[in-house]
Amino acid sequence: MESETFDRGYGTAHARSDEGSSRAVRLWLFVVAAMVFAMVVVGGATRLTGSGLSITEWAPIMGAIPPLTEADWVTAFARYKEIPQYRLENAGMTLAEFKAIFWWEWSHRLLGRAIGVVYALPLVWFLVTGRIGRERLPRFLVLLALGGLQGIIGWWMVASGLVDRVTVAPYRLAVHLTLAAVIFVALVWTALTCGRSSMTRRRSPVLRIGAGAVLVWTIVQIFLGALVAGNHAGLVYNTWPSMNGDFMPPDLMTWEPWWRNFFENHAMVQFLHRMGAYVLFALAIGQFAVVVVTARTATARVSAFVLVFAIAFQMLVGIATLLMLVPLSLALTHQAIAMVVLGAAIVHAVSVFAPGHIETTLPEVG
Repeated sequence: MESETFDRGYGTAHARSDEGSSRAVRLWLFVVAAMVFAMVVVGGATRLTGSGLSITEWAPIMGAIPPLTEADWVTAFARYKEIPQYRLENAGMTLAEFKAIFWWEWSHRLLGRAIGVVYALPLVWFLVTGRIGRERLPRFLVLLALGGLQGIIGWWMVASGLVDRVTVAPYRLAVHLTLAAVIFVALVWTALTCGRSSMTRRRSPVLRIGAGAVLVWTIVQIFLGALVAGNHAGLVYNTWPSMNGDFMPPDLMTWEPWWRNFFENHAMVQFLHRMGAYVLFALAIGQFAVVVVTARTATARVSAFVLVFAIAFQMLVGIATLLMLVPLSLALTHQAIAMVVLGAAIVHAVSVFAPGHIETTLPEVG
């Protein structure tokens, strides 16, 4: 009897300890995801203020230290003067004006370094203390590798604007932003599913396909939006719902070779981004209808509704941004809401693919 009582008490304590460990890991992952969210917004501000090429070298360690003396600032400015962006767009810029754009890019890079530290150091601690078991270790190591890859791609993107261009290559910008979105998905998904599940029942295949399609297409839409941003394609065809009176503008396929139209033709990239928004909204509406009919939990229904609302609001902000010729405040808002839409898509997908996990997790988060 005493042994049975001890085993039951030990089992309860062990379960509480496991749940406490999961809660700590979950909080850490949410903090890192929030930092990635901030990184995307700061990156958008860096791009929109024309600051992304102000630091012309990649120094992952020493680059964390900004210029400290006037001589250091003069040296950094001299390096910037050597690239085409200064010669062709910013000739005559003062040192004070250079400092303004430098701080945006430096802040963006510093935040990236901070994300690496905030992820890597607790990861080591959680591994040493056994809060992350060996069976889950590969997922966390993949996340660490993706973070390192993102830093490399960030420099690959910047390097494209240092020789023959005055801005970074649009497709490299799109890859950089899309990988940030993928990392954000992985962080939030892992956070929402790292605890114990309260049920094992699975949703219907139709519901899972719909949730997956919305999540994947949200990432595709972010990629298409990055192509619009990288090409400054939001500054043309500033009418809606038509594109200067046409549904399909006549210059969609005027570039050679043909594939360049899908990455650099202003008309094509804006057209694809518009159509992508309509597809995403239709997918979300369809998913909501299926959820109302088939889902039994409030989480799936509420998350589907929030997703539809977020996408509709994002479309309105996007239309306003286009009609008003891309003002800085609206453009940043549009990019931030894209990440909100992505977050809503993740929560809904987890509510469908792992309903037991999210039913356990969200009450704790709230």
